[in-house]
Amino acid sequence: MIATDRLSAFDVVMSEPIPGKGQLLTQMSLYWFDRLKYIIPNHLTGDDPESVVTEAERNQVHGRSMLVKRLSPLPVEAVVRGYLAGSGWKEYQRSRMICGLELPMGLKNSSKLPQPAFTPASKAEAGRHDENITFARMIELVGAPLAIQIRDVSLRLYSEAAAIAHEKGIIIADTKFEFGLDASGGLTLMDEILTPDSSRFWLSEKYVEGATQLGFDKQYVRDWLDQARLDGKIWNKRAPPPALPEEVIRRTAENYQTAMDLLLT
Repeated sequence: MIATDRLSAFDVVMSEPIPGKGQLLTQMSLYWFDRLKYIIPNHLTGDDPESVVTEAERNQVHGRSMLVKRLSPLPVEAVVRGYLAGSGWKEYQRSRMICGLELPMGLKNSSKLPQPAFTPASKAEAGRHDENITFARMIELVGAPLAIQIRDVSLRLYSEAAAIAHEKGIIIADTKFEFGLDASGGLTLMDEILTPDSSRFWLSEKYVEGATQLGFDKQYVRDWLDQARLDGKIWNKRAPPPALPEEVIRRTAENYQTAMDLLLT
């Protein structure tokens, strides 16, 4: 599994790379897989990725790859929210609910939730957007025993990671996990975990409820894309994407690096 420097937002891959992104996300994922391996098995084989490629290919995989087990991926994303932000905040404003979960009245943008909420999403086919779904719909997709196991494991992974990050001065506002089944049908954590691509990281000391937070994640790119224009019109969130300006590329790379520096040191 090789992580490139390309970045996706709104399920569309940007044309411009973010320098260093692939290596950074790989190193962060490896850190979290190691810290959380006592909770659930993950997809790592434990072998060096460079041991299975040719000499000519080693530079392509160095620092940005993981040698992983072959799994049957599940058609859901396991999203856990500790705070109200992003699509969750938008849905709350419309219905006071997220993915069928009713929340208390009076919450604000970036409010801490009474307890972490499991809010799954369905994986869309290429070219389409993932969609938030209810837990009942998730049961229809994967069955009740597996849905319950994924929910419980995801909530534990989030809680453990949030406690670790809190000690480093970082709030993990929300994150997503992906799972597959191994050859014997065992649930296995896969893909990347707890990176700036899959999570919202906020600086604890700057946190203010009801305000936009100082974040070190992909939200900076999403915010720029929300107002970006393509061919004179606001971008419709479909390929092809608008070109990322140098400033957006630079700031995103800096944000990702700051997240790793704070969490891994």
